[in-house]
Amino acid sequence: MRLAELSRRSGVATATIKYYLREGLLPPGRQINTTTAEYDEEHLRRLRLVRAMIQVGRVPVATVREVLRHVDDDSLGLTVRLGAALWALPQVPEPEEDDAFVRAAHREAEELLDLLGWSNAKLLTTISPAYRSLVVAVAAFRRLGYDWETELLASYARLMHETAKLDLDFVETHPSEAEKVETAVLGTVLTEPILRALRRLAQEEESARRYGFE
Repeated sequence: MRLAELSRRSGVATATIKYYLREGLLPPGRQINTTTAEYDEEHLRRLRLVRAMIQVGRVPVATVREVLRHVDDDSLGLTVRLGAALWALPQVPEPEEDDAFVRAAHREAEELLDLLGWSNAKLLTTISPAYRSLVVAVAAFRRLGYDWETELLASYARLMHETAKLDLDFVETHPSEAEKVETAVLGTVLTEPILRALRRLAQEEESARRYGFE
């Protein structure tokens, strides 16, 4: 397809597509002559991924470029490739390691992983942004005086493990490893807002069941 058709099918303006091409977010099309290139379904899929990260996820262009670098790196195994792409997305700030609440949160997070039997996740604690996010959140929670037992956190974690299985079941419906990684990134950008919304709707439903509307 030509640029105009790519624009029509994607809903992205031709000027924006040209910008993505210049920034290396979209691979060049197959050159037909000095002024015309041809694009295919892979360009359309990649364009939708880029658009979702920038428009919906509010991910900076430089970060999108870094994510896509990992998406396209077929020298990595799928687990590392998935992790590298997802870890390149915006993350919470680094925890302040000299803070007493942060140190306690590290201990609690490690106890949680032991309780769950998540040995693979425990191997990644020094590099995983998700682990750091957990530590930061638990530390903030404790600093405000709230006390959740580890078993309660484990109950939430087990529900999230079921969600992760659904995520990867969907990822595995795509044929190529690049598509699998793209789908995982897209799922992170788009599915997390859906999960937050579903959780809040569920809270509204359960609250009304327990306490009514009065």
